[in-house]
Parts: sequence; C-alpha cells; structure tokens
Amino acid sequence: MDRNEVLLVGRLSAAVEDRSLPSGDTMTKWRLLVRRRRHRRDGMVTDSIPCVSFNQEVADVLHTLRPRDAMEVTGAFRCRVFGPASGKVWAYEVEVATVRVIEADPLPAGEPGEPPVPSAPRPVAVLAEAG
Repeated sequence: MDRNEVLLVGRLSAAVEDRSLPSGDTMTKWRLLVRRRRHRRDGMVTDSIPCVSFNQEVADVLHTLRPRDAMEVTGAFRCRVFGPASGKVWAYEVEVATVRVIEADPLPAGEPGEPPVPSAPRPVAVLAEAG
C-alpha cells in the first residue's frame, strides 16, 4: 500500500507568508530549518524545507511564532505543477496537516544543542482525521 507521510522537527526560518489563491483559498507558506545529524568539520549542515498549509488552524499557530522557534509538523510530500504549457514550474514542498510548538528547554552552558526529539509516529488514521 502507498504511504506519503512526513514528520519534521526543526525551526522556523523566517516570517510566515499568506498567499491568496485564485480559488479563494489562502495558502500559508514558510520554510523549516532542519539540522542534519551528520556534521561538517566547519559547522552544522541544515536543510531549508519549503512548507505550505491550507488549514486555518495551522496558520493560526504559525502566526504566533517567531523565526528560530522550534516546531514539529506532520503532513505529506507534494509536487505542484503550475504555469503555461510552454514553461511549467514544478514545486516540491511539504503540505502540513498539523503543527506542534516545541518549547525551548534551556541548555547548560557549554553544551551543544541537539535537535528537539520528535514525538512517536501516529497511525495514518489519526493524521487523516487531523487533515
């Protein structure tokens, strides 16, 4: 059976942006910074992952956050195709169904920070009910 589930834990990279679509829907866009477990000698490597949501509850939570705030998101990997036939644009992103803010725990001085630990995976039925 096919599955398309994404669980990411990271930090908001910049302010959240709302975009009105021709359909009348509102798409909320942001980027999530996720640290890789593999380190470079000269520092940490991060991935900047584009995320979108059409869910107003998700947008409401996101608008309370500031850049660098930690969160856990669940959703699905999507590929959107748009533009004229002669110049199609392919956009890959995570369509987020749920977001959970992760409260920052103060670290003892001198200890490097580790990415927040995500909660246990949830059954697909739970994700379907949230979306």
